[in-house]
Amino acid sequence: MNRQDGPERPYDVVLFGATGFVGALTAAYLAAHAPAGCRWALAGRSTTKLERLREQLAAVDPECAKLPLLTVDAADAGAVRELARSTRVVATTVGPYVLYGQELVAACAEAGTDYCDLTGEPEFVDRTYVEHDARARETGARLVHACGFDSVPHDLGAYFTVQQLPEGVPLRVDGFVRSNAVFSGGTLASALTIMSRGPQGARAARDRRLHEPRLLGRRARAPLGAPRLSRETGTWALPLPTIDPKVVARSAAALERYGPDFRYRHYASVKWLPVALAGTAVVGATVALAQVAAVREWLMARYEPGRGPDAERRARSWFTVRFVGEGGGRRVFTEVSGGDPGYGETAKILAESALSLAYDELPDRAGQLTPAVAMGDALIARLRAAGIRFRLVDSR
Repeated sequence: MNRQDGPERPYDVVLFGATGFVGALTAAYLAAHAPAGCRWALAGRSTTKLERLREQLAAVDPECAKLPLLTVDAADAGAVRELARSTRVVATTVGPYVLYGQELVAACAEAGTDYCDLTGEPEFVDRTYVEHDARARETGARLVHACGFDSVPHDLGAYFTVQQLPEGVPLRVDGFVRSNAVFSGGTLASALTIMSRGPQGARAARDRRLHEPRLLGRRARAPLGAPRLSRETGTWALPLPTIDPKVVARSAAALERYGPDFRYRHYASVKWLPVALAGTAVVGATVALAQVAAVREWLMARYEPGRGPDAERRARSWFTVRFVGEGGGRRVFTEVSGGDPGYGETAKILAESALSLAYDELPDRAGQLTPAVAMGDALIARLRAAGIRFRLVDSR
């Protein structure tokens, strides 16, 4: 259970950014699935929007009319510190995190408060490691980034795959992602921010390497693979240079169960070659356009944060991540799959991560942790119960 169990903290979980698109979905999930007796609250910068959200939740469950509302601006360091001291766990959807997330991570590290977010921003994760990991270790705070589709299905999927393979031997795992989902304005804003901050991201990664202890006697790598026709999946495999493989590699570095020499490669799985080529061209063009401030602002204005696919479109969305693992003479095929990845399942994953940090018996670890290292088996069990499938497809 979370180490901050004292009665002096009035809340078990606070959802910050509750009125945004994913925030409101997360609030609805908590309203339906938080255990009896869970003391949780909604936080954001607009009291009016928080009151409107509470009314919507109360229409479904009258008990939600009693939900506490905390008006907090991410830029107000004092209010953010007060928020962190008031709860055992903070779950935040307020991004882009590199612009709006630093104060909250600092406050949680100082207060010994567990923290989880939805970031897919490597620069932000690297900066918070350098600046706050050591203090979080001292206070007992668990700082767990990437608790959404970035990167839980991939991190826990690789963790699950490793558990099907022999111990103490070199292991190789490849992940192949497929989905038909669409994105929201908030996702676009975060992606464009990442693309526009290449030099800053490179500096943050370099600073992290200088501060991070060197792994001795073991290796954990996530090299960028080459485009190829995958015989394992029967699709074109395009390397995905997202935060996900970095998270998997950090889990492998922290946990000896991944063996003495672990390698992970991460791919988009595309059935048709023309679609693969078109997708590559679109990504390349978007990266180039993101370097121009005026164009970047125009793109963000066209699809503002707070907007996203409607319920009907989300209901038609799905994802699968197929993993191929090899080691010790054994080969396994596993799969993680679910519904709408970016919003429905991301809200579910964030909420269950917060509840896991608050209530589950977890390993005694602190500092900046990956989802697999912080919650591992407990979070897999929660997500399975919530409808996300983890399964062994085949072994040879």
